[in-house]
Amino acid sequence: QVQLVESGGGLVQAGGSLRLSCAASGRTYTMGWFRQGPGNEREFVAAISWSGDSTAYADSAKGRFTLSRDNAKNTVYLQMNSLKPEDTGVYYCAHAPTYGMVTGQDQFDYWGQGTQVTVSS
Repeated sequence: QVQLVESGGGLVQAGGSLRLSCAASGRTYTMGWFRQGPGNEREFVAAISWSGDSTAYADSAKGRFTLSRDNAKNTVYLQMNSLKPEDTGVYYCAHAPTYGMVTGQDQFDYWGQGTQVTVSS
């Protein structure tokens, strides 16, 4: 059983930054972030392997977002820079029961409740 608690969301102006955190309880492996914008389906944002050696990003996140993890604290961090209004949405932390890299939603078995990110223009 894995429990995930996100934090760090909020309201920020375009061009600003936010850092999301996801604190996990239980043994964790690959971790990821997904988001769901208004009227949109939930989509992949980024993922990081258990060791932290491998990361994957959606094209929309590349060059702006950085995903990292601290296994000693069982926490992953999503640093989001140069935020745009289209980044607005609920951001979900998720866990996948594998050491390797996965990005598909159906490959993640535990999900957090989500944290709201709103980017104003």
